[in-house]
Amino acid sequence: MANRLPSTSRRVQQGFAYAWVLMMVLVMGIYLAKLGEVWQTRIQRTKEEELLIVGDEIRRAIKAYSEINAGGGPQYPKTLDDLVQDPRAPFARHFLRKPYMDPVTGEDWAYIGAPGGGFMGVYSKSLQKPLKQTGFASIYATFADKPNYQEWKFAHWPGGGSRTR
Repeated sequence: MANRLPSTSRRVQQGFAYAWVLMMVLVMGIYLAKLGEVWQTRIQRTKEEELLIVGDEIRRAIKAYSEINAGGGPQYPKTLDDLVQDPRAPFARHFLRKPYMDPVTGEDWAYIGAPGGGFMGVYSKSLQKPLKQTGFASIYATFADKPNYQEWKFAHWPGGGSRTR
């Protein structure tokens, strides 16, 4: 019987160590899952901020482009490249530094068609729900409580001036 006790005691200790390792793996898994959620939320917030900045920059560029009359009513750009280098001018005239991609999708923007051709605004193609639902600057007030990024429209509306919808 003297030999049996150490053997049973060792099994109990090994069982306890095994349970302890399983518990630690479970805790680490939960921690890493939460960390992943926080990281994804942070990435989405950064993309939202960039969407607001770039979208507004494009809106202002469209406004400036359309206000330069070439003997008639407002003309709108056909592509973002027209805002980078105005094809109507024989000299270098730039409204944007580069043709920005949609920060949320990483792809091209969807365009809001303009009267007479071209486009008067852009919006994201993403159907993802925005994290930001309130607390917008006054120009973006209509973005509050929108179900997806497609509802965040950056445009220079003819006759109505620059505003967002």
